[in-house]
Amino acid sequence: MSFATHKEYFAKCSPETRAKLLAVQREVERQVPGAVQCIGYSMPAFRQQRIFFYFAAFKRHIGIYPPVTDDDALISETARFRGPKGNLSFPSSQELPLELIGRVAKALAVQYSKPPAKPTKASAA
Repeated sequence: MSFATHKEYFAKCSPETRAKLLAVQREVERQVPGAVQCIGYSMPAFRQQRIFFYFAAFKRHIGIYPPVTDDDALISETARFRGPKGNLSFPSSQELPLELIGRVAKALAVQYSKPPAKPTKASAA
């Protein structure tokens, strides 16, 4: 199913899940002023120069993508929520750690504001 806005995506969710998604949305907007709401891969997302933050509701969790890779302290702090690929999964049965999610959004905004690394000769071989 494809969505044009965050609001359309949220409308498909239960009231409890919708409230959590709205809280995530508000926290990202608070931590990353000027971030623009968009949809990417059929999920609510935020962009600046490019998309830096996706979030979605699933049956048993709220997921946040992509993984933070440039902040070792934050990677360590989010370890209990990280899946095999580094994406974050917050159980629906627990309260969302919004302050932590805000710091993740801020770190991802910085991470994705950098130009992509150019391949080196060694990695191109």
